Amino acid sequence: MPVAVVTGSNKGIGLAIVRALCKKFSGDVYLTARDTGRGQAAVAKLQEEGLKPLFHQLDINDLQSIQTLRDFLKEKYGGLNVLVNNAGIAFKVDDPTPFHIQAEETLKTNFFATKDICNELLPLIKPLGRVVNVSSVMSIRALARCSQDLQQKFRSDTITE
Repeated sequence: MPVAVVTGSNKGIGLAIVRALCKKFSGDVYLTARDTGRGQAAVAKLQEEGLKPLFHQLDINDLQSIQTLRDFLKEKYGGLNVLVNNAGIAFKVDDPTPFHIQAEETLKTNFFATKDICNELLPLIKPLGRVVNVSSVMSIRALARCSQDLQQKFRSDTITE
């Protein structure tokens, strides 16, 4: 049976992606969330719409949580057909958290944790499988505020692995 996983999908864009996949994808669709209660509530909401998502707890900032999902997918499905990297954080403009902490937390989740997900799950991607990385216009807006030199560094192909 084909399987799709959407990270950070108990609300917002992730929930909308799960909804769409449940309607069009011929296989199991997993909604994931850090908080089990919120994840199960989101699944129940979609079930009320006649959809059949499944739930798996996932905290992308916790390598053990990622490895638990990896092992589950490998054992139950023998791999993964679709991975949607949607999980991420964004601080509100008026958040009083010091900037250096905001920067550290944002990079930890939106870059390093997403990289951890890819490192653990990409080996499971089946032939003709897909990986979708969700981002927003906010990255373009933030980049526009950087110096030309820094913009060039961020756009360079040499910073990827």
